[in-house]
Amino acid sequence: MSHAFHSSDASALRPSACPGLLRIVHALDGGICRVKLAGGKLSATQALAIAGAIDEHASGIVDITNRANLQLRGVKHGHEDALIAALLDAGLGPQNTQHAFADDVRNVMISPAAGRDASALFDTTALTADLLTLLQSDTRFVALSPKFSLMLDGGERLMMLDHPHDIWFSAMPHHERSAPLFAFGLAGCPPVAAEHESALVAVTASDLATFTRALIHTFLDLATPDDTRIRDLLAKHSIESIIRHAERKSGVQALRDVSIERWRREPADASRRLGAYRQNDGQRWHVGAQPALGRINSAVLRGLAELTQDNERATLRMTPWQSVLLTDIDPANLDATLRKLEALGLATSSQNPLTRVIACTGSTGCAKSQADTKADALKLAAHVPEHTQVHLSGCPRSCAAAHRAPYTLLAVANGRYDLYQTHDPREPNGFGRCIARGLTIDEAADVLQASALPPTDEPFDA
Repeated sequence: MSHAFHSSDASALRPSACPGLLRIVHALDGGICRVKLAGGKLSATQALAIAGAIDEHASGIVDITNRANLQLRGVKHGHEDALIAALLDAGLGPQNTQHAFADDVRNVMISPAAGRDASALFDTTALTADLLTLLQSDTRFVALSPKFSLMLDGGERLMMLDHPHDIWFSAMPHHERSAPLFAFGLAGCPPVAAEHESALVAVTASDLATFTRALIHTFLDLATPDDTRIRDLLAKHSIESIIRHAERKSGVQALRDVSIERWRREPADASRRLGAYRQNDGQRWHVGAQPALGRINSAVLRGLAELTQDNERATLRMTPWQSVLLTDIDPANLDATLRKLEALGLATSSQNPLTRVIACTGSTGCAKSQADTKADALKLAAHVPEHTQVHLSGCPRSCAAAHRAPYTLLAVANGRYDLYQTHDPREPNGFGRCIARGLTIDEAADVLQASALPPTDEPFDA
């Protein structure tokens, strides 16, 4: 099937600085094309199609994003339409390519182990498909920012809980119901610790999509042109008033009681993104691995496709830790799968120091970056103490991390960084407290060695 959509069509329909599949944005190293994956899933056929497309039309490099999508870098001038056509032919685009907004609004984050995690309260697979269809079918949603995002949490142990979302739902048990409810919140994350904001209401799984549609329409009803995210709306309207508005529009009566307000989600465990863990069927396993700094090339992508094909029923999924997960691995294939991932250059254990650092594109690909963060992160990794995690950001935008890392090195000049520390990954603003300024990478390593945070029960979420 051939697609005749042109990259210029997306820009005309929906001007934005945010890249998409249908809107390729220029950067220092060429064009950027962002491919949004439904639930982070990528079939072997699609992986091979991307590998071929980036070899022919781009730099051969792919970055896994912190929302479990793929960012194709170095798109060659004049190759934009050919790249878009190849991706659409592989089934990687929105349901309706005539509307650029349909690509922009496909922002639903779930666990990479959805449907497989043995600790999950609810399999969110079908609900995710419902939400994605909803988002792409309502033309009013063209007004949403490409960054407007939803989270659907089934209670999995492997779940990113520190990325704030405009709307979040999280499965919770309820003493009066056999099936879990979905607690709900705005402009944040599910509550885990006592100091986190509480969920106010909950809805049933059968009402969730209807309620979501009403919530988004409520946002569009109440927002001014300057209000691009739910957090902007909350500066003028209370959460309760927004909920009641959505209830009237949807006919859904949200559930309110003390148990919902007191509910706290079980902590997640980001370390489960690495290595092998038994799935909910008690037989097969999911296996996770981390590419250095979330970046892979076409050869690695082909290797991952081959691994997926070699394991019957396996699926390949990207994760918000900028890593990969292979599900449904037969026990007999476990050791071989882990060895092949390592042979592709991916880390399968937290003992690998490259699992402790994340970094943005840096000055080789981004004009806003003050330093070559990728190269500096590779140099730093070997010196990062165990149980310490560091984020290198070339500018204050923090593109590589949607949350606050325990330590952040913010570039201020080529090879020079200010070092920040925080104890709260959900801190809404800034990088935490500045503890040193103008450090070289070697100096930063010395400071980290001297001031590393002690181990905690909360794993690092990159």
